[in-house]
Amino acid sequence: MSFMTKDTTVNILIAGVGGQGTVLASKILGHVAMAAGFDVKQSEIHGMSQRGGSVVTHVRYGKKIYSPLVAAGNADVIMAFEELEALRYLPYLKKEGLLIVNQQQMLPMPVIAGNAEYPKNVVEEVTAMGVKVKAASASALAMEQGDARAANVVLLGILARHLDFPMELWQDAIRHTVKEKLIDMNLRAFEVGCNQ
Repeated sequence: MSFMTKDTTVNILIAGVGGQGTVLASKILGHVAMAAGFDVKQSEIHGMSQRGGSVVTHVRYGKKIYSPLVAAGNADVIMAFEELEALRYLPYLKKEGLLIVNQQQMLPMPVIAGNAEYPKNVVEEVTAMGVKVKAASASALAMEQGDARAANVVLLGILARHLDFPMELWQDAIRHTVKEKLIDMNLRAFEVGCNQ
């Protein structure tokens, strides 16, 4: 699956919870698309992000982009950093779109309090709906590289396989965006994602 044509607008939604690096992932993706010569618009929407609430970023790129928001039913890709967030934002995905999901469960407060149940078999249920899903244990893969928080970059590596941007642009964006002491670890995490 490739979205790389100069006349097509590409819509990507990145969803997670506070602290998972959704904003950093959108900055890296935006940097790559701009370096490739596309017009890029981004938007962030924070719930109670400091308390583990939902954080979603919209990234749109193409020849000329006017609005930063991805409309429901128009996302070419949803990259979810947690299974419940994959379900929450699934209505934004195009019928032929791709859902990339980290197989991680972060229990929201209603589940912790016993007032709700966390959905079971999320990846299987979504796949059964006919959605094209690429699931990975990104947090565990990132931990193998030194820090579970690099799951966002592992997921970007998976995304990179579906976009025709040169690998050098991704690597440059990571070097430009993450803290210097974390560059090597994030580059390894990205490579691990590319190999999934």
